[in-house]
Amino acid sequence: MATATDSHMLLRALCDEFGRCGMEHACTSPGSRNSPIVAALVREPRIRCWSHIDERCAGFFAIGAAKASGRPVAVTCTSGTAAANLLPAVIEAREGRVPLVLLTADRPAELRDVGAGQAIDQLKLYGDAVKWFCEVEPPDASPASVRWMRQLACRAYWTALQGRPGPVHLNLPLREPLVPDGPLPEDPLPGRANGDPWVTRAVPDGGWTTGRRTAPARGVIVAGQLRRDAPETTAVARLSQRAGWPLLADPLSGLRHACNAVGTYDLMLRDPAFGDRMRPELVVRVGDLPTSKPLRAWLERLADVPQLAVDPESTWHDPAAVVSRIDAGEPGPALSGLVPAELDHGWLAAWLAADDAVGATLAEGIGEEPSEPLVARRLGEWLDPGATLFCASSMPIRDLELYLPARVPLPRVLSNRGANGIDGTVSSAFGVAAAGEGPVVLLIGDVALAHDVGGLIAARRLGLELTIVVLNNDGGGIFHFLPISAQSDVFEEHVATPHGLDLMRAAALYDLRYARPRSAAGLRDAVVGSLGSGETTMIEVRTDRADNLALHGRLADAGLWALRRLAD
Repeated sequence: MATATDSHMLLRALCDEFGRCGMEHACTSPGSRNSPIVAALVREPRIRCWSHIDERCAGFFAIGAAKASGRPVAVTCTSGTAAANLLPAVIEAREGRVPLVLLTADRPAELRDVGAGQAIDQLKLYGDAVKWFCEVEPPDASPASVRWMRQLACRAYWTALQGRPGPVHLNLPLREPLVPDGPLPEDPLPGRANGDPWVTRAVPDGGWTTGRRTAPARGVIVAGQLRRDAPETTAVARLSQRAGWPLLADPLSGLRHACNAVGTYDLMLRDPAFGDRMRPELVVRVGDLPTSKPLRAWLERLADVPQLAVDPESTWHDPAAVVSRIDAGEPGPALSGLVPAELDHGWLAAWLAADDAVGATLAEGIGEEPSEPLVARRLGEWLDPGATLFCASSMPIRDLELYLPARVPLPRVLSNRGANGIDGTVSSAFGVAAAGEGPVVLLIGDVALAHDVGGLIAARRLGLELTIVVLNNDGGGIFHFLPISAQSDVFEEHVATPHGLDLMRAAALYDLRYARPRSAAGLRDAVVGSLGSGETTMIEVRTDRADNLALHGRLADAGLWALRRLAD
């Protein structure tokens, strides 16, 4: 039977291979059974470990770190419900294409289903939400076993990263004693020379979608969430310029600043006449499906129009079943071959003129009084391209999609839009701050903040800088836009869920700087002044849910009026 020394030696080899493959970050949570895993991660010099009290926060922190770094992040926890607490993050990672390596400690077979403490069924605990599961019971530390462990680490890392990125799960049953009697001996099978991984994976260049293809003059490009600086962004921007096609760019695409980007499509496509008038001959879709409901509905009405989805991972982001072709090659070759037979300069000009008219009307209507639309628009103006704006799902991401300007320099925008939940938003933003470069600002609503308020402890414990802009309307403002808001007997208490929290006290509890500006100028000063402070700052913006609903209505009416006047 393997000893504690054997287990520690094999785990050391596992983490050594993670570091060789390129892993830079790991998240730990306290526990007894996973202490050997924690020790191996912490002692691997190429991996920085971030300590968390709460496994749920650790999982979402890892998501943020993986989004910022573009590399798999390891997460370890002890056995029992600790492992179950990772499930929301696992689901988000699966849906959001985020590479994670989950290292859950477990009780050995003889302690399962016999009443032992912290022993639950962890075999395939996350089901199909993970790309790969492996039960890893460390044997004796023979050369053959070390070789197997090194290969296993590489397989886990590359599986999480390549193809469609996502989580993998290694479940490690460990027996007591969990601490070796003395120092570990030398590795019986050191890793490859020159620091290379035991197994490397080549990334295929190009795809099967090469060659010149004639495209129509009137095309539209729809860009959803993409990885920043990925080949997709360059290829998409070049196609838009070459073909003279409008680029309907979700803020998460990283293409909102492009010269042909259209920012107000969500509002413009609420007008059926505009949607019919601007009917394209081809739709090219890249990245995830955008947030906008009017855009999705418009794409569904174009069921008889050829719709080409370019996705190297062949992901099926098509709930309306209207895509007619999926190109699974790399986007550069797939898009460079699209060449319009002729250019229709008036086509692009009409889209951009409409975007300019609606955008100017929205900017004027937002005014200077603090409001949720103002915060969404101005953060894009106040933050430079080297900053990251992490946005909560629900209402904030929708406001960014509608009010964030286009064709101007913008910060990087990230969000957990895989499963579209509000779980772990604070923790993910801290993960971005830990693994990314430049300042990070979190735009979040009060309910999402309350949902992950425990994540605020990362500010002091991990010494991280983060600016948190909280839109506090004492409840779920997005629900006022839904039909359920008319059901007065159930809506306020059970759907809007007012909480009455004093956020200044929450900031004090977690040793955060706090500000509550009353004007747009004061908000700007608070945001800009927090950047580079070396501390975490909470900036509270108080709004009213009913007033916010009315303001959105007035802005929509004004924007649609400007659009229709342009058509006349």
